[in-house]
Amino acid sequence: MALTLCDTQTNEQGRELAQHGTVQFPIACYHDDLTIAPVPWHWHPELEVFTVSEGTAVAAAGAERFTLRRGEGMFINAGVLHAVWEHGESRCRLHSAVFHPRLVGGSLDSVFWSKYLQPLVGKGGQACVHFDGSEDWHMQAVQSVEGAWNSCAQEQPGYEFRVREELSRLILLLARRHASAFSAKSEKVLRDEGRVKRMLEYIHRNYAARLTTAGIANAAAVSESECLRCFRSVIGQPPIQYVTQYRIQRAAEFLSASTLSIAEIGAKCGFQDASYFAKTFHALKECTPSDYRRRSKL
Repeated sequence: MALTLCDTQTNEQGRELAQHGTVQFPIACYHDDLTIAPVPWHWHPELEVFTVSEGTAVAAAGAERFTLRRGEGMFINAGVLHAVWEHGESRCRLHSAVFHPRLVGGSLDSVFWSKYLQPLVGKGGQACVHFDGSEDWHMQAVQSVEGAWNSCAQEQPGYEFRVREELSRLILLLARRHASAFSAKSEKVLRDEGRVKRMLEYIHRNYAARLTTAGIANAAAVSESECLRCFRSVIGQPPIQYVTQYRIQRAAEFLSASTLSIAEIGAKCGFQDASYFAKTFHALKECTPSDYRRRSKL
C-alpha cells in the first residue's frame, strides 16, 4: 500500500470523496504536510487516527479544538466534521490512517462489533479522543497508530495482519475506557452538527455564486442568528469567512490542476474582481496565485 500525500476532496455535503483502501482491505494511510495545505473541514463514514510526526498541529472535531505536539495523536469518530491545520510557523507533518470499522469489527453480528465497535461508533460515541499523554494508556494508543501506519508503509509479507492487530489493540484501549474517554453528545450538539452539514452542502454546491448569510441559513431552515451561532459552535468561524476560505481552497486546486487563467479561476470561484481575488489569495496562502501555480508544478 503506497503512502500518498493527503488531498481531501469533498462532495457538496462535505463528505470526503476518496475511497480509503479497498473492499477487501478498507484502510488507507497518508503522510500529511500541513505546510503545503491544511486538512479542510470534511467528514467520512470511516474512523480516522493520526499522530504528529513533526511540528505542532491544531485539530478540530465538531466544536472541540486541540493543540497536538510531536508524539501526540487523535482518534476521530465516524461521521464527525473535522479539520487539521498547522500551529504557528513551524513545519508540521502527520501520519494518518482512515479505516472502515469492519476492518476490526468484522460483520455486524460478530462479538467484536457488538461488544467493542458499536459502543464507540454508535450514537453515544464522542467526536474524538486526544492522546496527549495525560493518561498512561495514551502512549499505547499512539504506538498502535504508528505501528499500523508503519506496517502500511513498509508492506512486509503479511502486513495486513499486523495492521489489523495494531488497530484492534487501539479499539480495545478505547473500548475499555469508554465511560471516561467518551460521553454521549447532547441532542443540541447533534442538531447543530446536522444543520452545519446541510449548510456546508449548500455552500459547496453554490460557492461560485453570490452567497449571503440569509441564503446559507435558509438551506438549514434556520434564522440568520441561528446560522451564525451554529457555525461558530461547530466550525468556529462565521459562515461568510468559511465561504471565503473554501473559495480560495478551490482556487488553489484549479491553479494546480488546470490551465485556466488566473482571472478565469477567480471568477469560477466566486471572485468577480481579479484584484480582490489576488489580494484575498495572498492573505490566506501568503503568496500570489501565480507563485502558487508555479510552486505546484515543481
